[in-house]
Amino acid sequence: MAILIDEPIWPFRGERWAHLVSDESYEELHQFAGSIGIPKLSFQDDHYDIPKHMWQIAVNAGAIPTDPRVLVRKLKNAGLRKKKRTNKH
Repeated sequence: MAILIDEPIWPFRGERWAHLVSDESYEELHQFAGSIGIPKLSFQDDHYDIPKHMWQIAVNAGAIPTDPRVLVRKLKNAGLRKKKRTNKH
């Protein structure tokens, strides 16, 4: 139904990142990401990490800018949210 993207506010390795999700299926998400040149290696369990320089490209292609809390809620409501991995040593 919709591809959602939050603002690129998440710092990692000197860059800001956004999260790209689908509120319907992983297939929809993979198809969208591939259509804008995001490699599947960027997929992180239930979302793609999108660098700031790709944010506007994703929005221009149809991703809907969404508050991070709303993005997570929609991901959960769709049954697509994966639990965070924990490191137990």
